[in-house]
Amino acid sequence: MDFLELVAGRESIRSYNPQRPLSQEVLTQILEAGRLAPSASNRQPWRFIVVSSEAKLAEIRTAYTRPWFSDAPHVLIIVGNKAQSWKRNDGYNSIETDLTIAADHLILAAESLGVSTCWIGNFEYGIVRSVLELDDDEVVFAFTPLGYPQDGFEKKGAKVRKAFDEVVKFI
Repeated sequence: MDFLELVAGRESIRSYNPQRPLSQEVLTQILEAGRLAPSASNRQPWRFIVVSSEAKLAEIRTAYTRPWFSDAPHVLIIVGNKAQSWKRNDGYNSIETDLTIAADHLILAAESLGVSTCWIGNFEYGIVRSVLELDDDEVVFAFTPLGYPQDGFEKKGAKVRKAFDEVVKFI
């Protein structure tokens, strides 16, 4: 599959098979894609935390309580360190840009391996920080369930997107 086919076919999935966890090999391939992501001044201000134990999953699930979320066998949490990220003289901090790029690499790598994801940014932040016991400089950027879809699940297909000429300008 070429890259544009991969991107066109990627969807946020809200159906997971709890009985089918990912192998360590598949998890490693996904995480390696995030590790290889570029960052401002090559600071790599991130950590990728994979939650797979039932006890920690139960705690993380209290931060995002949608019923479908509880079926995912893994949750991948993207954490950044503001003290390690690049800062511009005007106060701009690259942390969100760096973490967005890494998260996109992770999610597209998962898609390429047939693993479903759903980028989640709306969650109870304090709960996740507490469960992960983060340092003061660390921030939880986003997380995604990782898993294979339920048997019989079918993707929706064609995405509704603005026309090419509405979003692209050549000058």
